Amino acid sequence: MVVQRYLNRTPLYSYAGLSELLGCQAYVKHENHQPIGAFKVRGGLNLVSRLSEDERKRGVITASTGNHGQSIAYAARTFGVKAIVVVPHGNNPDKVKAIQRLGADVIFAGKDFDEAREYVERVSREKGYRYIHSANEPLLIAGVGTIGLEIVEDLPDVDVVLVPVGGGSGASGISTAVKSINPDIQIMGVQSSEAPAAYLSWREGKPVSSEIMRTFAEGLATRVGFAMTVEIMKRNLSDFILVSDDEIRRAMRLLLEETHNVAEGAGAASLAGAIKIKDRLAGKRVAMILSGGNVTMDTLRQVLSTH
Repeated sequence: MVVQRYLNRTPLYSYAGLSELLGCQAYVKHENHQPIGAFKVRGGLNLVSRLSEDERKRGVITASTGNHGQSIAYAARTFGVKAIVVVPHGNNPDKVKAIQRLGADVIFAGKDFDEAREYVERVSREKGYRYIHSANEPLLIAGVGTIGLEIVEDLPDVDVVLVPVGGGSGASGISTAVKSINPDIQIMGVQSSEAPAAYLSWREGKPVSSEIMRTFAEGLATRVGFAMTVEIMKRNLSDFILVSDDEIRRAMRLLLEETHNVAEGAGAASLAGAIKIKDRLAGKRVAMILSGGNVTMDTLRQVLSTH
């Protein structure tokens, strides 16, 4: 498999402090240890490796707040494909710099991810680039599904897996892989209540939009649900938990204190969700996806200075 050929397996570690806090056997899947600092690189490599010759010649374009863009840039560099990544104005500057260092061209458009995505959809039609959607891509979903396979291989008796949700590719891929091995394992999505579009879409069973989109956790920040991932999540998720941004910040501090790992907002969401439902997790074996660690120093300072 392409993912195994180009990426090292990420660790699944148990932490006594988190286990004591949650009253369960708590494990963290460290996708923050990926070369781009986030899980999405798995999907990017899988998709770009399978582009046709015509698509490779035309080049690819995508919209991102950062981690997906880095994923596509990393994969495009790996396979010699030109990549354009469109980010919203005011985007995380560290992530923009990382995308550029990986060789992709960066364009700023729109005030948020969804406006950047709308710009990309228009430009891809006009210029003939291969548009890579951040969620509605089976090969992206299949690539990130390898996280689920690794969890079940390393912890066959896992009871619950908690996954942060933005566009839903991670939750879709992981849940599909895990459920194919053991349908009794519970998969739970976690999203910020300050950007609940995916949660609302899951609840309704169809893509819906939300007027609320003000979370600091850019990896969770979408205004609309996406058809492919909503359908998969509706089928596979046992539950979907909303957490506040303050609960995410607390989880970021806890991860730094208990695991000595820096988590971005989205990466800490799974722990925030576990804390919120810890009574339901008592005595179980629980794996939490730390999906990424790409947080700016300014955001980290703000998180550490609040209590």
